[in-house]
Amino acid sequence: MAIIIYLMGQLLGYLSHEKRLMIVGTAIAIFVFRAVPSPGPGLTWFEIDVLLFDEQFLSILAAISSALTLLGIILLRPLVAHYSIAKIIVILSLVGGVLFLPSIGMYYGIHQWTASLTGGLIDARFIAILNTALESPLGQISMIPLLAWIAKNAPIELKATFFAVFASFTNLALSASALATKYINQIFEVSREIVDQQTQQVTSSADYSELGLLLIAVALITVVVPIAVVGLIQRSPLKSSD
Repeated sequence: MAIIIYLMGQLLGYLSHEKRLMIVGTAIAIFVFRAVPSPGPGLTWFEIDVLLFDEQFLSILAAISSALTLLGIILLRPLVAHYSIAKIIVILSLVGGVLFLPSIGMYYGIHQWTASLTGGLIDARFIAILNTALESPLGQISMIPLLAWIAKNAPIELKATFFAVFASFTNLALSASALATKYINQIFEVSREIVDQQTQQVTSSADYSELGLLLIAVALITVVVPIAVVGLIQRSPLKSSD
C-alpha cells in the first residue's frame, strides 16, 4: 500500500490541481466500495450443510457468475456512460444490499415457503441461481469509469503507468475486504461440523445461529459505508464530476 500510494503521488504531479483532486476522490470511493466485507465461508457452509447444495451445483453457480460478469459489463455500458462514479457507487451499493435479501431470507426459511406455494419450483436452488444472475454483473462495473477517466485525461506517455498503479490501488481493496471479513466473522461466529477422520469424533460442532445476524450486518455495511464515504467526498474538494 505504501509503495502504491507513493507511486500515485508521483503520477498525480503530472495532472492539474482540479484533475488531481478528482481522481483521488474517485480512487478513494472505489477503494471503499470494494473493501466492504463479505459473509465469508459460513454462508457456503450453510448452503452445503443445510440447503444441500452439492459441488456440481456450486460449480454451476460459479460458471453463471463468470459468464454474466462479462455480459453485464457490455449491457451496463449506458449506466457507466451517463452517470458519475459517485452515482454509480451509490446505485451499486443499494443494489448490493438488496441482493443480500435472498440469502438472508433463505437462512430464515423463505425458500420453504416459496417452494410450498409454487409446487417446489421456486426452491433454494432456484433462488440461488436467480440471485447469482442478478449479482454477478455488478462486481467490476465500478472500475470502468476510473479506467475510462485515465484513458481520457492521463498524459499520453504515462497512460499505461496510470492504469497499472491506480488499478493496483483499487485491487488492494480486495485484501482490505478479506481482512474486514475476518474481523466481522470474529464478531458473529459461524462454525461447521468437523469430524476427525481417524477417530470419527466430532471435534467442532455446527453452529449457524449467528449467520443471520452476520448476513444482515454485511448487508448494512455494504449499503451504508460506501454511500457515506461518497457523501463526504462529494462535499469536499475531492468531488467527482457529475
